[in-house]
Amino acid sequence: MNKKTWMLLSILLIAAVILAACGGATPATPAATEAPTEPAAMPFEGETVTIFTAASEEQVALFQSEFEDFMAETGIEVIVEPSPDFEVLSVTRAEAGDPPEIYNFPQPGLMADMARDGYLTDLGAALDMSYLQGQYDQAWLDSGMVDGKLYGIWHNADVKSLVWYAKPAFDAAGYTIPTTWDELLALTDQIVADGGVPWCVGIESGGATGWPATDWIEDIMLRTTSPENYDKWTKGELKFQSPEVKNAFETMGNILLNPDYVLGGTTGIQTTPFGDAPLPLFEETPGCFMHRQASFIVNFFPEGSVVGEDVDYFYLPPIDAQYGSPVLGSGSLLSMGVDSPAVREVMKFLATPQSVEKEVKEGIFVAPQKGVPEDWYPSDALKGFASILANADTFRFDGSDLMPGAVGAGSFWTGVTQFIGGADLDTVLDTIDASWPSE
Repeated sequence: MNKKTWMLLSILLIAAVILAACGGATPATPAATEAPTEPAAMPFEGETVTIFTAASEEQVALFQSEFEDFMAETGIEVIVEPSPDFEVLSVTRAEAGDPPEIYNFPQPGLMADMARDGYLTDLGAALDMSYLQGQYDQAWLDSGMVDGKLYGIWHNADVKSLVWYAKPAFDAAGYTIPTTWDELLALTDQIVADGGVPWCVGIESGGATGWPATDWIEDIMLRTTSPENYDKWTKGELKFQSPEVKNAFETMGNILLNPDYVLGGTTGIQTTPFGDAPLPLFEETPGCFMHRQASFIVNFFPEGSVVGEDVDYFYLPPIDAQYGSPVLGSGSLLSMGVDSPAVREVMKFLATPQSVEKEVKEGIFVAPQKGVPEDWYPSDALKGFASILANADTFRFDGSDLMPGAVGAGSFWTGVTQFIGGADLDTVLDTIDASWPSE
C-alpha cells in the first residue's frame, strides 16, 4: 500500500467516525427566538388629570367614555368629576390651593373672573397656538379670550339664533323662509293679513322670569352693532342707556309690544311659561306661526313630534348687512387650573373632533371643533345647527350669563319684563345701569 492510498483510507475512516458520531447525537437546538420586545413605556403612565364639570349625569358618562383610547395610548388616567355646585366649588377649591387640573366652565363669566384672579393658565403660552388655530376657527378662539389672553377653548355649543315655525300650515300658506329682517317683518305682516297670529312668546320662568326676552335683546345687539360693542356691553363698558342698547330694546318692542303680532299680547308673554310657549305651533290650526328660541326647546315639544315635519326652524335673519350673520349661543369652555405636561396633553386632545365624537353622535350638542363629520350628527336638525355655527361670521355667548349676577340674572331679567309690561324704557334702562356692581 503506497503512501497515497494510505492517506485516502485515513481520510475516509475519519469521515466515517464523524458521521457515526453525528448520527447518534441529539440534533442541535435551534437558536432561541428573541423575547418579545416590551411595548414602549406610555409617556405619562401613572399621571391623573381631573376634569371638573357641571354637566348632567348622561353627558358625564359619555364625556368619560371619550377618553378610553386616549388613556390607553398615553397612560394618563382622565377622571370626569361632576358637581351640581360647580360654580361655588370651583372658586373654593382654587382659593384653597387644590384646583382640578381642568375646568369645564358652563359660563364664560366665571372663567373670566377666575382668570383675572390668577387661578387659570394662559393657554396661548401653554399650548401651540398654531395647533389650536388648526382645530378652531379664530372666532371661537377669540371668544375664549380674557383681556387679550386665551384662557378657554370650547368643548360644545348650543345655537340660540333660531326661529321655529309651524311647517304644515306655513307650507300650505305658501310662505317662504325670510333671509333678512325686513323679509321677517314682511312675513309677520302677511300672516296678520291672512288672519293668523305670527308669534308665540313666553318669558315666565319662576325666579328667572324674563330671560327669554334678554335673548331677543342679545340677538338684536349682534345684528345692529359691532361684536366689540357687544363685548363692552356685557362688561358694563357700554351702558344700557347707550343708543345701541336702547335701539335693541325698541327693535324687540316693535314685535313684542304689537298686540296683533303676539298670541295673548303682552299679558300672554309675561304669564306663559317659556316651555309652553311653542305648543300652539303644533295645533291643527296653529295658534301662532313662529317662535324664537334656542335649539334646546325641542325638549319641550309634544311627544312624538318630528322636526322637519310637524315643526321646522330657520336662522334668525341679519338686520344690518355690515355685521354679517352672527350667532348667539351657549356652551362650555375648558380651562387649565394646573399646568403640567400631562394636562397639556389632555387639553390638546380636547381640541380635537375625537374628543366629542360620542357626545355628538348621541345628539347631546353641536361641536365647535373643525373637522367634525356631518354624518356624526344623528338628525337633520342637528346637522342644520352645526351648519349655522360653521357659517357664522360672529359667535357670542349669551350676554346675560356674561354679566355680573346682579345684572344678568337680576335687573336685566326684571327690567325687560317690566318693559314688556308697559314700563317707561328710559326708567328701565337707568335702573339696570344703576344695578351694575361698582367693583
